[in-house]
Amino acid sequence: MNPQATIFVAGADTLIGGAIVRQLRRQGCAQIVGEGAGAPDLTDAAAVEGFFARTKPAQVFVAAGRSGGISANQKYPADLMLHNLQVITHVIAAAHRHGAAKLLYLASSCIYPRDCPQPMDVASLMAGPMEPTSGPYAMAKMAGVTLCQAYRRQHGAHFISGIPADVFGPGCKFNAEDSHVVPALMLKMHEAKKRGAGSVEVWGTGNPRREFIYADDVADACIFVMDSYDEAEPINLGGGSDLSIREAAEAIRRVVGYTGELRFDTTKPDGAPLKRLDSSRLLAMGWRPATSFESGLEATYRSLREWESSRK
Repeated sequence: MNPQATIFVAGADTLIGGAIVRQLRRQGCAQIVGEGAGAPDLTDAAAVEGFFARTKPAQVFVAAGRSGGISANQKYPADLMLHNLQVITHVIAAAHRHGAAKLLYLASSCIYPRDCPQPMDVASLMAGPMEPTSGPYAMAKMAGVTLCQAYRRQHGAHFISGIPADVFGPGCKFNAEDSHVVPALMLKMHEAKKRGAGSVEVWGTGNPRREFIYADDVADACIFVMDSYDEAEPINLGGGSDLSIREAAEAIRRVVGYTGELRFDTTKPDGAPLKRLDSSRLLAMGWRPATSFESGLEATYRSLREWESSRK
């Protein structure tokens, strides 16, 4: 990364986007545009066009687009799909028109087929149906990967895409119903601990396995591939902890200090039975995650308590 380059992190207010901004600052990058009040409305094509015309970023990280857990995907499939499609078409097109030297688009591991071989390799993309509970969102994220490939083929653009594992960390959206698994369970247990509740409900059987990775590690991987990777094929951004939902819930319970019972509601959907990324290509390039699952949970729980205090 050139510390003097103008860099736009689309979605600087998201979990991964905020972590990318932190990592860029640690590396001495000072020309970061589009944060806070200066961020354009990514669903407004004219606002995005005007922003790129004014700032002309050399490097673009696309970490934007609404997301959520199984519950959010069931309740808001159209909203999630539409928002992500708007982000993709507006940001990627404007980046090309205004001469961005390189762009990294972040997809999601849910773009893999539900029953693809494990660990999930990019050769399996579009080889079978996606997990139905996240299908519309996943299709939109896959469209972003395909659009980057199309710009490379038609225009020679240096647009790449990455597929992160299940990300958690400071900056999580804490919502017991619609968040991803780690912040949703952490908030549930934190609230149950305060109330003295004897049990917490966990959706599903607890048996599905997920690969979890800390947000700052993913951000570091994003900057690493922006420097070191330039291929049409998406690259998996993983190498974190592979745990069952039950094991993850138990670890969260330890960090929160909740002593009640975990009750697994088997009437609720599990989602995909296993999601683990084949990140051998990234690891062979020399990158490694630095944060253990439990250490990441501790930092996430600190951020939950800070978030709670800020709301009082």
